[in-house]
Amino acid sequence: MSEYKVAIIMGSPNDRPKMEPAAATLEAFGIVADVRVMSAHRTPQVVAEFVGGAREAGYSAVIAGAGMAAHLAGAAAAHTTLPVVGVPLSGGALNGVDALYATVQMPKGIPVATVAVDGSVNAALLVVQMLAITDAGLEAELVADRAARARPA
Repeated sequence: MSEYKVAIIMGSPNDRPKMEPAAATLEAFGIVADVRVMSAHRTPQVVAEFVGGAREAGYSAVIAGAGMAAHLAGAAAAHTTLPVVGVPLSGGALNGVDALYATVQMPKGIPVATVAVDGSVNAALLVVQMLAITDAGLEAELVADRAARARPA
């Protein structure tokens, strides 16, 4: 079993197909991905309680995906000092641009790393890179992963 555990949260069950690649990517590196649905607007107390206790529960980071102007990543970051990576999700009238702005425009002191719209794989890889800062084995796996991605299909 991995020594690392990462929370993947999303605002709606409908977001699961766009966020599952993050879980698969983490699991490919031997990292436990705990996938949950919680809404910054419909269930804000659930978000606050879960994320507020994430460090003590053994999580290393939080990946948060939400669409439209939902601000799940920002709400999560307000309740933890763990790294939070936001994944703006496509959909709605603005096809993810609103989600991108809502995720990337954070006030000073509450950072959220933000990847591309629907970029859950990159969110997972960014978390792996953060964990690999002090884990040479994980860093070696990242090097191998990059090499494999560079090969033509």
